[in-house]
Amino acid sequence: MNLTSRDQQVIWHPYTQMQLNDPPIAIIKGEGVYLFDEAGKKYIDAGSSWWVNIHGHAHPFIAKKVAEQLNTLEHVIFAGFTHQPAIELAENLLSILPSNQSKIFYSDNGSTAVEVAIKMAIQYWDNKGTRKGKIMAFEHSYHGDTFGAMSISGRSAFTKPFEELLFDVVHIPLPVAGQEKEVIQTCIRLIEEYKNDVAAFIFEPLVLGAGGMLMYDAAVLNSLLRIYKENSILTIADEVMTGFGRTGKYFACDYLELQPDMICLSKGITGGTMALGVTACTADIFNAFLSSERAKTFFHGHSYTANPVACAAALASFELLIKDECLQNIRRIENMHLSFIGKNRDNTFMKNLRCRGTILATDFITQEKTSYFNPLRDRLYSFFLKRGIILRPLGNTIYVMPPYCISNRDLEYIYDSLEEMNEIL
Repeated sequence: MNLTSRDQQVIWHPYTQMQLNDPPIAIIKGEGVYLFDEAGKKYIDAGSSWWVNIHGHAHPFIAKKVAEQLNTLEHVIFAGFTHQPAIELAENLLSILPSNQSKIFYSDNGSTAVEVAIKMAIQYWDNKGTRKGKIMAFEHSYHGDTFGAMSISGRSAFTKPFEELLFDVVHIPLPVAGQEKEVIQTCIRLIEEYKNDVAAFIFEPLVLGAGGMLMYDAAVLNSLLRIYKENSILTIADEVMTGFGRTGKYFACDYLELQPDMICLSKGITGGTMALGVTACTADIFNAFLSSERAKTFFHGHSYTANPVACAAALASFELLIKDECLQNIRRIENMHLSFIGKNRDNTFMKNLRCRGTILATDFITQEKTSYFNPLRDRLYSFFLKRGIILRPLGNTIYVMPPYCISNRDLEYIYDSLEEMNEIL
């Protein structure tokens, strides 16, 4: 019995309608940008395995550092104890994060990094003797699948069964091109309406990932951040997807003049090797929890908080990230994306071609409305799989977000395949 058959007997896969989807493809090996199935077929991992892999699969340097750590210390409780990988990683992260960031809080993944930030924001005000319980966020946003993260995400089919259990959130429209002034006016109106009850504003900077790779400008985000700061509302950047070079700079916040009070990180932090989450915050946030009253402690933690092996993987990934070669590859990918957009500006079946750093996205023309459940999704997915390309469309929106080590040749092959999409449209 092959791996796929064994899988179907015992495993329930994420974001998968098990009755309708094709059986999963069993992958037995990864190397660079490639994945190999049990039949020997090679695939280009053009989506970086859900946006986590930035240096390529089975990277020997990361593997070496992980193996060394496993032979030294695999784990220790992080309440009352510490270790070098966690300390060194925090130092490294703070060296490239915006200068207002001061402390690193570890968790397990993107959703938990967001949960930490929400709880920090609400308890920050509580510790100061003020009750502020509302969060503001963008419509169409996605911040994770745990209950707090679902609450602040845009309402959709993902959250519908749980709506009565989610806390109330004030959503504002996304300030896409041409709607900036209206969004700013809406923001001001809603802040006035809820007056002193808003604890924080959380946002995906410049690119909304799962919402459809929706992109907006840094200038309008600066304007919004200024409004929130003037109204004493904390700001949280969800850089789980955009962090570690994805948008062309280390962090999407590097495009901003004003900086958030908290930043959530995960996905690319370990180079796609292991799960790890981070919530960075300013000294002001941290200091609000310092007290002679134990009740003002931040009561949050995970069994695998700051796991030394995960931190070792992140340290190795960091070392690769800051090399000139990696930064040059990021610029190379962005330039190739921009050239592809220029070549296809008049394309009749690719709509709204857009790029931010290494992220390229387009919406394919279809009679059905743009949505996650657009039936074109399955045809797009199958089309690319047959060509040995792994791309996971968001409905009729397709995006290319490859590991930084991808070759020009493989990128050109992906672009050629995108241009051939008119065969099935």
